[in-house]
Amino acid sequence: MKDRLFILLQTLIPQHWLSRSVGKLADCRIVWIKNLFIGWFHKRYRVDMLDAQETDPLAYANFNAFFTRALKADARPIDKDQDTLVSPADGAVSQAGQIEHGRLFQAKGRSYSLTSLLGGDESRATEFTNGSFATIYLSPRDYHRVHMPISGVLRETVYIPGDLWSVNQVTAEQVDQLFARNERLVALFDTEVGPMAMVLVGAMIVAGIEVVWQGQVAPMQKTPLVLGKRYDDSISLSKGDEMGRFKLGSTVILLFGKDAIEWHGSLTAGSPVTLGNAIGRIQQSPEE
Repeated sequence: MKDRLFILLQTLIPQHWLSRSVGKLADCRIVWIKNLFIGWFHKRYRVDMLDAQETDPLAYANFNAFFTRALKADARPIDKDQDTLVSPADGAVSQAGQIEHGRLFQAKGRSYSLTSLLGGDESRATEFTNGSFATIYLSPRDYHRVHMPISGVLRETVYIPGDLWSVNQVTAEQVDQLFARNERLVALFDTEVGPMAMVLVGAMIVAGIEVVWQGQVAPMQKTPLVLGKRYDDSISLSKGDEMGRFKLGSTVILLFGKDAIEWHGSLTAGSPVTLGNAIGRIQQSPEE
């Protein structure tokens, strides 16, 4: 009953208005307001600040600065094996496996369309047919910057409008096509193993998604928007480099082409992951 009420509540409330309103509060620099917000959140979610560059949560200028805090340089060492893929974030695996019949497994018998996830463009989806995917959920207490699992050159960035459902396990188990319905940003990269997509999925009270080459992107329009294609300057990011961040938590979905990579056996639903730790292995290079 509790789970059903949670889903019903999300259908009734104005998702975008609530999320953008919280976003304004998160940007507030009035000391007593931002300290109240940060203090409550820090205590409620037991946020570990030991790895942060600034360990005092109240020292941050506003809530968003606290939430997207940088870590100490040695806090998340990146696996240096050239044949490994590393976790792009701290979080937990929602699902990982093969893309079968053009669909990705969501939870409890639910799946969603690869084409829909990528904004309805068949040409984008074709590159990942019969490929591999991993869905990583970032909880409120996690580090919320997203990094590269493998080196790549940016090809295209696409903003896709949508809903802002919560993306926790309860919602994933009960809302059809969840990740293909929510607002999201698709970043397509060319890598040594072929195409890779990093899909940053928005969620309830996620006030914004940022990428390092463009800043915040949340245009709030009704049709997909290609924000950058064939960039004037080549944007190349190395394995472990920051590529984006969430202003409040959400989900990252990684996509690779057929036979490109193999996930580690430990990458199962519910398993924790840490930025920089190996989560998979390269299987082949397109030149081979």
